[in-house]
Amino acid sequence: MADENYLTCTYRILRYVPNLLRDEWVNIGVLLVDATGRLRARLLQEEADFARLRRLYPDTDVPVLRSLEGDFERQAAQPTEAAALMARLEETLSNALQLGPQKAVLTTEANGPAELERIFLEQVAPPPFRAVGADAREPNRAVIRRRAGDIFRRLRFGDRLRYGVQVEEFTAAGDPFRLDFGWQNGTRGFLHSVALGRDAGQAKVLAFTAEAIREKIPDAEFAAITEVAPQAGNRRHEFAAGVLKSNGIQVVPLTGLDEFARNLRTRLV
Repeated sequence: MADENYLTCTYRILRYVPNLLRDEWVNIGVLLVDATGRLRARLLQEEADFARLRRLYPDTDVPVLRSLEGDFERQAAQPTEAAALMARLEETLSNALQLGPQKAVLTTEANGPAELERIFLEQVAPPPFRAVGADAREPNRAVIRRRAGDIFRRLRFGDRLRYGVQVEEFTAAGDPFRLDFGWQNGTRGFLHSVALGRDAGQAKVLAFTAEAIREKIPDAEFAAITEVAPQAGNRRHEFAAGVLKSNGIQVVPLTGLDEFARNLRTRLV
């Protein structure tokens, strides 16, 4: 480990404060300045996360919160602008939005995207829900995505992999859907978590998105990361697997993701 090149990133948690009098807040995002000085933002985007916020605070302005991530990144398009933006946010954020204290983290290599995802999952993303007696072999999408991210970080994909790829440029303006992971090296590729046992319908969303992307990028590659290999005789599994296969989407169970990731990394030079 002595020859590892450790780099320092700084980050701050973005908080949503719906009621100042109650001194309550909800962590909704991470703003990270990586070792190159570039600002990277990762905020809640999943509809389920906003539904949770609305249950807690019915007056939440979801469209405003959803737009923040893109706004931050546009305002700090150049690395030299990141520090200035962070200072400016201190002065201009509304009372409903606050920045937590600045913290530092060491990473190896220029691994800003993976570090951002790790912090987001640990400090912002709602913990995965598991009902009493739920089958541990059927994790939800959040668990699958987290395990996949662990593998990609361990294999040090770094900037070779994008996290939370917006699809509105391929579908329609305002589409909030994001693919979990993406890459570009000659061809473009996308990976998305699909929980066969919990939400087989996610396969339909992925298939629709893949079709829209291939209208603009015919040779785009797609793979679905699933908690297990589709089980014969399980109607949910068979339905999802059929939808994915008919749309040219490879199924990669978590047990095979390490090998898939190693092969992918050799292509992303």
